Amino acid sequence: MKVTLKVFRFNGERDYLPHYDTIEMEIDEKKDVVLDVLNRIKWEHDGSFTYRRSCRHGICGSCAIKVNGRSTLACKERMEDMVALFGTELVLEPVSKKRAIKDMVVDKSDFWERYERVKPWLEAEIDEHPTMENIIPPEEAEKLEESDYCIQCGCCYYACPVIEVNENYLGPAAFEKAFRFTADVRDHAKRERLEIVDRLGEGVWDCVKCFECAEACPKHIDPIGKITKLHNEIFKEGVARSNVATRHAVGFKHSIKKHGILDEGHLVAYSEGFGVLKHLPEAFEMWKKGKIVMPWEMPKSKKLDEIKKLVEIASTVRF
Repeated sequence: MKVTLKVFRFNGERDYLPHYDTIEMEIDEKKDVVLDVLNRIKWEHDGSFTYRRSCRHGICGSCAIKVNGRSTLACKERMEDMVALFGTELVLEPVSKKRAIKDMVVDKSDFWERYERVKPWLEAEIDEHPTMENIIPPEEAEKLEESDYCIQCGCCYYACPVIEVNENYLGPAAFEKAFRFTADVRDHAKRERLEIVDRLGEGVWDCVKCFECAEACPKHIDPIGKITKLHNEIFKEGVARSNVATRHAVGFKHSIKKHGILDEGHLVAYSEGFGVLKHLPEAFEMWKKGKIVMPWEMPKSKKLDEIKKLVEIASTVRF
């Protein structure tokens, strides 16, 4: 099969702006993966073409790139699947164009700096000369929910819209790793790690729930699910501070339990406290358009008793 490739090219040492090379190539769509195509671009078309690669088994994360805007591991993704998704015209780009150093290679220093802030290692007091392994029981290992499969490829991190606008935000990869060790029964730094991810401006409360990280993850680890688990652990361990984010979570639950549906006006008032006064102009416009109602006019959902029971059953932690 013949494919047309638009390949991102940039050399930070001499280029002011990137450009794209167009290359036509015959591929074996049944056998080739994206990494095979990257190799052939370098070997057959331009020896200066630069990209990262290592294990070729989908476990090192080095070869993460984007194909037609979709994050992928080049060594794992079959060309047959790419053609089925996008057709025979494919755009190959780095996971973050603004961090590109040379072609597909990006500067991951910000990724690693934020990643290390959550202490992504096991904190435990162990015998320096053990006579047996410090293993985790199988039933406890299940609580990790495959978070130990993360390969730090950065796909979720570079897909996250919050990362692009908040330089302090730790990002989904760091949160996923924080969950991995928080859920490990051998770890002794659970509370300390939860206090780190609980901070406003950089922690889990600034996640916008867009699910981009889950879509981007090539290992299907579901980072957004781990972020939600960290929310619950923050409350469960008594780490949660009273602020607009935690009150928003509490107010959301109270609203559903009371009405069966979300009371938008009360939720903002409950979350913001006296700060709600700054939202009065927006509230007035929402009220005129029927988006919010007065407290005494708030409707109740049908079968409210059943909804209350579901809320109680689903509530695994005390707010």
